[in-house]
Amino acid sequence: MDQRLIVDLLRREHRSMELLLAVLQRELEIFERGERPDYEVIRAVICYFQVYPEVYHHPQEDLIFSKLRIRDPDAAASLGDITREHHEGADRLRHFAQAIDAVLADRDILRQEVGSIVRNFIVRERDHMVWEEQEFFPTALKALFPQDWMEIGSALTDRKDPLFSEAGEATSDAVKAHILQLAQEAEAERHSPTFSSAIAAVKPGGAKTDGPSF
Repeated sequence: MDQRLIVDLLRREHRSMELLLAVLQRELEIFERGERPDYEVIRAVICYFQVYPEVYHHPQEDLIFSKLRIRDPDAAASLGDITREHHEGADRLRHFAQAIDAVLADRDILRQEVGSIVRNFIVRERDHMVWEEQEFFPTALKALFPQDWMEIGSALTDRKDPLFSEAGEATSDAVKAHILQLAQEAEAERHSPTFSSAIAAVKPGGAKTDGPSF
């Protein structure tokens, strides 16, 4: 597989992740206004990040980084440790998921703490992708040999990564479309008279109706 094609696929996956981060940020803003976000949307975004970036996208980048360490150790060292950063990102995702689980289980957790956890996840994910596109990808494209890219491409094919097959891309698009549909439905529901009445029914002082109030 051509080196540019591999990197272009990784960049395209970044665009997908950014799209979902934008959906998540909108739900966070609703949450921080003291309203109830759509937790089905939030959980769908969490599931997406648990599957696609963690299982497929990041291992691809880790493989490229391992090749870079061989071809240009100094350049790799100057970039830092991308594998460690991916592990830290996985920890942030786990922390994020646990915070949402705590809310849905109606356990004691401060609204401010939940908002901080979600915002940190969004900001760090965006910063990481920008760094990869501005620093990591150009360095790898410059340093790696054609044989390296051939081996990387072969490894991706052998792993049968669904994001690199027509059927897999259709599945990925379906997941993203489902999340966006949930977000659109949630937005429409928020502007409905029924939703407005439900919000008005929440008692002052933090008392709530059925389920978690935030």
